[in-house]
Amino acid sequence: MRAASIDLLRRGMFLPDMVVSTVARGPSRRFSLPNLLTYGRVAAVPVVVGCLFWPSVAAARWAALAIFILAGISDFLDGYLARALAQQSSLGRMLDPIADKLLVSAVLLMLAADHTITSVSLWAAIVILCREILVSGLREFLAELKVSVPVSRVAKWKTFLQLVALGFLIAGPAAEPILPGTTHIGLALLWVSALLTLYTGWDYLTAGVKYLVDEDEKP
Repeated sequence: MRAASIDLLRRGMFLPDMVVSTVARGPSRRFSLPNLLTYGRVAAVPVVVGCLFWPSVAAARWAALAIFILAGISDFLDGYLARALAQQSSLGRMLDPIADKLLVSAVLLMLAADHTITSVSLWAAIVILCREILVSGLREFLAELKVSVPVSRVAKWKTFLQLVALGFLIAGPAAEPILPGTTHIGLALLWVSALLTLYTGWDYLTAGVKYLVDEDEKP
């Protein structure tokens, strides 16, 4: 009993002096401003698609274009704000490219469905879609190896031209009375972005193949 009492006394003496170290958690970044902009870009996809279901209605075309432009601006702002406000997060890094690919892919499919993109120009759309799938697969593989592939300046120009081309094509017939040849301008820019897509896709492929070969050669 005496030994137990002494033990309790010791605990009473030392417990107040013990400090339980905890990691203070900051506010959740799931709802940070950059992430909210990314969520908005994902939410814009079905809205743009819905507007393009009525391709012959000029008001629907203009609405789709307005939402698409806002989504494109948010693509620039979310990355800039994440860095400026030190609010970068794993969720944001994952969702940002997904949001971009969803928007671009959905718009390309809708423009092909309403025959804004036709004939040989469909190949430009196919090149862009295939590259997006290829790069997504390579990024996922390289992420498992803790390898990051930085976005090149050419890739940034490719993305910019791609968005501008799709903007012209979304406006399409609705903009012809204001700017004759709107669709042709969009198709020309789409081909330029498709060529840049091949170039940047090759860069990603060569970077990924090196690690693929290294993995296969490991015993």
